[in-house]
Amino acid sequence: MKIIAGVDEVGRGSLIGPVYAAAVILKKSINRKLLKDSKSLTKNKREIIALHIKKNSAWAIGKASTKEIEKLNILNASLLAMKRAIKKLKKKPTLTLIDGNKLPEIKNYELKSVIKGDQKIPSISAASIIAKVTRDKMITKLAKKFKGYKWDQNYGYGTKHHLKAIKDLGITSHHRKKFSPINKIK
Repeated sequence: MKIIAGVDEVGRGSLIGPVYAAAVILKKSINRKLLKDSKSLTKNKREIIALHIKKNSAWAIGKASTKEIEKLNILNASLLAMKRAIKKLKKKPTLTLIDGNKLPEIKNYELKSVIKGDQKIPSISAASIIAKVTRDKMITKLAKKFKGYKWDQNYGYGTKHHLKAIKDLGITSHHRKKFSPINKIK
């Protein structure tokens, strides 16, 4: 029997924090009609669907830290997060479908990239939801310690408010210092 895993990442374009990836193997009991690209769902819907996915699939999270992003660059850090998620799955997939056009290097795993996979492949959609909900919760907790940046609303992305807060309040240890426009701020 083929065991297919879907993998997606979240947080590549954010100016702060780790990049997260999820790997998901769907069970037959899952309601596939609920599975859509995480970006097309409201926050509340994503959280409800994430609980359904967690109950009806095998899943794992991988992440790469801000320091790893700085050291490796965002693409390689994203691939590292994906590799960690895949390796954490309790069952080894016979085929792993990955959103995008780049693949992590993992020996003895069959990997296939799928462009816009989060819109086409239910297991990748599920992974996008799990990864986004997990990262958003972590960023929301962080926002309580760094109130002026409104990370609970912008999740670290370069909104007007976030960029103004960086200028007014400074760069935190969570900011990706090599990312533009942070790398231009003195």
